[in-house]
Amino acid sequence: MKIAVTVENGNIFQHFGKTQSFRIYDIDGKTLKFASTKDTRGKGHGMLAGFLKDEGIDILICGGIGQGAQNALNDAGIKFYAGVSGNPDDAVKSFLNGTLTFNPSPKCNHHEHNLEGDCQHG
Repeated sequence: MKIAVTVENGNIFQHFGKTQSFRIYDIDGKTLKFASTKDTRGKGHGMLAGFLKDEGIDILICGGIGQGAQNALNDAGIKFYAGVSGNPDDAVKSFLNGTLTFNPSPKCNHHEHNLEGDCQHG
């Protein structure tokens, strides 16, 4: 299994569509095998789901996320856990232990939305 976490300055980044890098974790059962940081190469919003799919990501842990991005992740078969903050390593450990605190119904309500429903700064 591969888990991606949005990161900025060592913490979980709070705007999925503006993510510039992900911390990628390779998991074997419930054991962390390897972690690396991967740059999005300038991809944003709708293209990030494809980026994660190309990386073989199964799970995404992030902060805020708009409906358009949620739909794209669902279409890509990537399960996501939103509304998470703090240290990415701690979040992954909590996920593996079944204790991750997340928002099961994330809504992006602090940005303007375009017609596709992507969350973006207005």
